[in-house]
Amino acid sequence: MIPVQGLSGATVAVLGLGRSGLSAARALAAGGATPLCWDDNPAARAAAQAEGFDCRELTRQGAFDDVARLIVSPGIPHLYPAPNPVVAAALEAGVPVDNDIGLFFQSFATSDWNLMDVAPRVVAVTGSNGKSTTSALIHHVLEHAGRNSQLAGNIGRGVLDIDPAPSNGVVVLELSSYQTDLARSLTPDVAVFTNLSPDHLDRHAGMGGYFAAKRRLFAEGGPDRAVIGVDEQEGAFLAGQLTEGRNDDRVIRISVDRKLTGPGWHVFARKGYLSEYRNGKQAASIDLRDVAGLPGAHNHQNACCAYAACRTLGLAPRVIEAAFHSFGGLPHRSQLIGEKDGVRFVNDSKATNVDAAAKAIAAFDNIRWICGGLQKDGGLGALAEVSGGVRKAYVIGREAAQFAMQLTPEAEVCTTMAQAVRRAVEDAEPGDVVLLAPAAASFDQYDSFEKRGDDFVAQVQAHLDT
Repeated sequence: MIPVQGLSGATVAVLGLGRSGLSAARALAAGGATPLCWDDNPAARAAAQAEGFDCRELTRQGAFDDVARLIVSPGIPHLYPAPNPVVAAALEAGVPVDNDIGLFFQSFATSDWNLMDVAPRVVAVTGSNGKSTTSALIHHVLEHAGRNSQLAGNIGRGVLDIDPAPSNGVVVLELSSYQTDLARSLTPDVAVFTNLSPDHLDRHAGMGGYFAAKRRLFAEGGPDRAVIGVDEQEGAFLAGQLTEGRNDDRVIRISVDRKLTGPGWHVFARKGYLSEYRNGKQAASIDLRDVAGLPGAHNHQNACCAYAACRTLGLAPRVIEAAFHSFGGLPHRSQLIGEKDGVRFVNDSKATNVDAAAKAIAAFDNIRWICGGLQKDGGLGALAEVSGGVRKAYVIGREAAQFAMQLTPEAEVCTTMAQAVRRAVEDAEPGDVVLLAPAAASFDQYDSFEKRGDDFVAQVQAHLDT
């Protein structure tokens, strides 16, 4: 646990008592603060009370009179589309609003660091797509190299649940826009921006607000190194804002669209090869085509980001390359489930938006595509450019018929996962790939994208076992 510093003796309100909320309450108590908890769910309040925490309804008159700060869980809106009533009450009372990420950054460094040979470092990864794989890949490479590494944030453990880092230890954080948008302190040593595509637009009042939330990771604390995907205009703009000039190697630019050369530090992937260039000269190259856990251009972008982050931490190219080959990938992200009769089955349930699904489709040929769910803003038009490899789509979800009408490939309305897998198996021929890449949220049928992916895996496994 990371005890919260700077709030000893203070009363701190905690709104939302899921994983991050309860973790924050425990860390606050460990640091000498008095947590005051609230959640609209009675069962969540009961769980907090069972741990000895007091609960108070935070919208009643005077609820914030003795409160020094409000800690808000990431799923609770603090500004758009409208502030939660508790957040609004805190702001009206002049109480600062923060989250567990802000508490982590204000508390991670301790006086014990003065006795260490090498201070611990924090690598924080954000972006629209690929941040989970990139974070996990950085963590995997570090462990392969024998470095102490902890994976936390949106993946792995809660940020305040991790252990105090030893000398030369590294904490790798995956951070969503919900987390970076509100944290009062954001001071990573290395910050990574993978890419940007439309997502969570209602929560951020459009693309400008969404990008601004991501940008805070780089603007608030000023990381020592910034790894920036520049294939979208926002990434190129961000890199330009952070650099002091063409020779400034504190910014490492990443691309899978083009070769990057010239002054500075660049990592890019073309035709399956990752290349590192520094000051116009090639420093290293890795053949990614046989790295089973990183298929497709989108994963090659993740590899470039992870490679660059690990290089800033002093790892040699060949050490990173060896670790890439032992990376098994993450569940629900281009996850190979199995193969039967020449047909492969791939689970990419995490492809919850159009851009992620397009990248998953681009990684394979002869695709039997299972898609559909709760459609997000922006429509499906962007999929038309990459759907040439799709032989047929099998659409699930409560609005499957409407979803299917927007698709370019031939589409069959299946509604359920069981029906979609069954029909894809019946149609599939040797050399085909049955790919789950929904291009939509899961909440019309499932509690999470993980549950949706688990259902796909179960249906496929039943077929593989016959």
